[in-house]
Amino acid sequence: MKTNGEMTSRYATQALMVLAICAVGTVLYFGHEVFVPVALALLFATVLSGAVEALHRRRLPRSLASILLLLVLLTLVGITFNAVADPARQWFANLPHTLRVIERKVHPVALALNQIEALGTRAGAIANPGAVAPRPEAPAAVSAPASSLSAYEVLSQTRSGLVSTLTVVILSLFLLSGGPPMLARMAASLADDVQAVHVLRIIDAIRSEVGRYYGTIAIINLGLGAATGVAMMVLGVPNPFLWGTMAAVLNFIPYVGGATTLVVLTVVALVSFDNVGRIIAVPAVYLGLATIEGQVVQPLLVGHRLDLNPLLVFLAVWFGGWLWGIAGIVIAVPTLVALKVAAEHRRAGHALAAFLGPAGSARRSTTRRRDQSGSEMTA
Repeated sequence: MKTNGEMTSRYATQALMVLAICAVGTVLYFGHEVFVPVALALLFATVLSGAVEALHRRRLPRSLASILLLLVLLTLVGITFNAVADPARQWFANLPHTLRVIERKVHPVALALNQIEALGTRAGAIANPGAVAPRPEAPAAVSAPASSLSAYEVLSQTRSGLVSTLTVVILSLFLLSGGPPMLARMAASLADDVQAVHVLRIIDAIRSEVGRYYGTIAIINLGLGAATGVAMMVLGVPNPFLWGTMAAVLNFIPYVGGATTLVVLTVVALVSFDNVGRIIAVPAVYLGLATIEGQVVQPLLVGHRLDLNPLLVFLAVWFGGWLWGIAGIVIAVPTLVALKVAAEHRRAGHALAAFLGPAGSARRSTTRRRDQSGSEMTA
């Protein structure tokens, strides 16, 4: 039976933990300009470290392998951005015309809904003669868009983006060049030998598992983007490369990315075609491709070991977007994967791994621990 002192101490510890979490969240929120480049550099270094170590095993120095990989990655990003920049700029420039086309095509549906609502109102008036039917309100005037940004604001935002990008590239280069030897020196200086070895094992597991996981996900998303681009080309959608690239990039964001791509492609089909069948075919084809990718290809190539609870994934994406914007959305899911890998490699972390996993993972984890303890007792 716990005494009052033990209960008070437990409550005080919980209160301190809550205060510490709030303090860390506040620091991360207001210091995002400092922490976001560091977090992105850690993510890129984790994903690319496997390739750097593979080149290092072929007697290529880590620094040279890191520079080579970063140059290849930046070149591919630059080529892709240059290819989609003009079509994206044209779509944004034609946005007022696009909105007018959407309004014209949706207008018959709106009229039908208004007629249904009017019939309902008349039926209610017949049932209740004393009630006065509300008059339809005139549509509110659309306010003019805000004035464009000043030249100083544009230059300031451009400078901030360039500084952040250079910081991410330089930090990633240092982390990749240092590799496991740098981590070993840092761990040895901060802990004793046993703890340092354990920390290094966890870091190595996170590095290898997360790198392999997101390397495979990147290949799958490239395949989805290529299939989407080809499908849009066959269906006659303008700028199919743009939509394939969008599908590949947004698919890194679970649930939200695919839903966003589906909505955008529906709008594009609505603007581009007049035939109802062709309009429906565009989102239907993408939905079929995304379903095959999520339900067949990804489980086949990635497996279920690093599956996460969908509710926690959605909350992590939402909270990451609120905390750090687009960078927070990018970092959210890799953070959950790293936490799960770290929990699976700690004896006391099975409960956290089961909590982060999907439904049924807790039961599988308990069964696995019972089997392990039974085998140990038999031995």
